[in-house]
Amino acid sequence: MRGLDGKNVIVTGGGGAIGGAICRRFAGYGARVGVFDKNLEGAKKVAAEIGGFASGVDIADYEAVGKAIAEFEARTGPTDILVNNAGWDRFANFIDTTPDLWDQLIAINLRGPLNVSHFVLKTMVARGSGRIVNIASDAGRVGSSQEAVYSACKGGIIAFTKTVAREVARKGITLNAVCPGPTDTPLLAAVAGSDERGQKVRAALVSAIPMKRVGQPEDIPGAVCFLASDDAAFITGQTISVSGGLTMHG
Repeated sequence: MRGLDGKNVIVTGGGGAIGGAICRRFAGYGARVGVFDKNLEGAKKVAAEIGGFASGVDIADYEAVGKAIAEFEARTGPTDILVNNAGWDRFANFIDTTPDLWDQLIAINLRGPLNVSHFVLKTMVARGSGRIVNIASDAGRVGSSQEAVYSACKGGIIAFTKTVAREVARKGITLNAVCPGPTDTPLLAAVAGSDERGQKVRAALVSAIPMKRVGQPEDIPGAVCFLASDDAAFITGQTISVSGGLTMHG
């Protein structure tokens, strides 16, 4: 894809399954990648594979985010592309959850992307260019049982993407959202489990997806890199589902 070679990219949650796949794909296009992940060992592993920069920053900590971005940019130069990928969930019916859990979910899935975007956007606006791709979820578009607060956060990320896209469009900056469907990650494995019930959950997911499989981490980076590339220079404020047809929006 055009325009990714030599660009400086930050990927949050870059040490995870989807995040790692995104980092590797950007590196394959010649980008310099900052792998930001609260799990520092995971970040270091991916960074070592691609010759990238590793940070163990907690994106829920505003001041720590600023320091981590400053350290990355001191080595590479200004951030050209931000991918807000980090996320976390715990499956439970809303009435069985607690305010403490809500706070955790909001801190990671909503406040975290706001923190990182706030720092990066300031320099993007000053320079008159930049790309932000937010990893939301189809749960934020259509809802998802046992994911009420997570869905609320991801719906908020979609609305945030559209709003800020309007605010900075004249500055040469685009923001778009990618919504993965059920994807074969450790989180899905933890939710489904390996027992008979877990196998039924997974089978039900596969049955609901027109392509009759769950997504793989490698299914996600193509859409992300496209939206970050020069090929998508006239696309902003959009939401794209990568879900095997599970959700289809006109």
